[in-house]
Amino acid sequence: MSAQMPVSEVNGITPFQQMLSSCSGAIITSLLVTPLDVVKIRLQAQKSPFPKGKCFVYCNGLMDHICVCENGNSKAWYKAPGHFTGTLDAFIKIIRREGIRSLWSGLPPTLVMAVPATVIYFTCYDQLCVALKSRMGRHSEVAPLLAGALARVGAATVISPLELIRTKMQGWGPTLLRDVPFSAMYWYNYELGKRWLCEHYNTREPTFTVTFIAGAVSGSIAAVATLPFDVVKTRRQVELGEQEALNLRAQAYPSTLSVMRKIVAENGATGLFAGFLPRLVKVAPACAIMISTYEFGKAFFNKRNKERAVPTLQSSS
Repeated sequence: MSAQMPVSEVNGITPFQQMLSSCSGAIITSLLVTPLDVVKIRLQAQKSPFPKGKCFVYCNGLMDHICVCENGNSKAWYKAPGHFTGTLDAFIKIIRREGIRSLWSGLPPTLVMAVPATVIYFTCYDQLCVALKSRMGRHSEVAPLLAGALARVGAATVISPLELIRTKMQGWGPTLLRDVPFSAMYWYNYELGKRWLCEHYNTREPTFTVTFIAGAVSGSIAAVATLPFDVVKTRRQVELGEQEALNLRAQAYPSTLSVMRKIVAENGATGLFAGFLPRLVKVAPACAIMISTYEFGKAFFNKRNKERAVPTLQSSS
């Protein structure tokens, strides 16, 4: 792969191979990050037990969704037996008492929704980025920003109906308000950071380390910049989820601006950045693992295709 992701890199592999690369990346990311959120929710349940009808957000860095407590703390993946003194203690005690598989008890819903969403998103981004770069001429540096935004809109539009069928609480609009700016900033900074790191390390092809660092940094920047929208989205999801779980009459759907004003009035401007560290700790490694795995997969298929093409050229000559 070249430092500037030329058209030949993307054309060097088929869309199906791009889909395989993004699928493997989503699965690996889910496997590595899910235990962190399972432990976080167990610690949260211990500190403040979830009563029936209470909602909480489950997020592993790839996507998030609302979970409703149906019978108190009866569901295994957020049940809170014993006492945990911290994250490491929770990891050790959960593994000892319940087995290592319990750390991935939140994995199935992630795989059902996150994998297809990620495959659509990453494949669309690559295809759009190449098409936009070829048409934008000297303004091609902006292509990742536009491609990232458009790819996120497309993925959210396709996946949102499936999510609505499952929970009726996600909503297309609030998702776009957070995820489209995130995606635009993420891809723009990622491509910029990857190019800079390649120049810094004097390498034509971005290594796994280069893509990992670029993914982590760009993901961190986007996560911090869009945190207020994440706070608003989470609050709206939780409120709507609890209303539905308790069979309460739904109130008028508040606008994003009105929710922001309410948060500022109650908690000050810092309230819009609540959960800063947990979001950063989760999103940064998820972005780094996902993009580096995806780029590795594309490089693998590109090399494989070139090796297959050599005997064909030799035989034809």
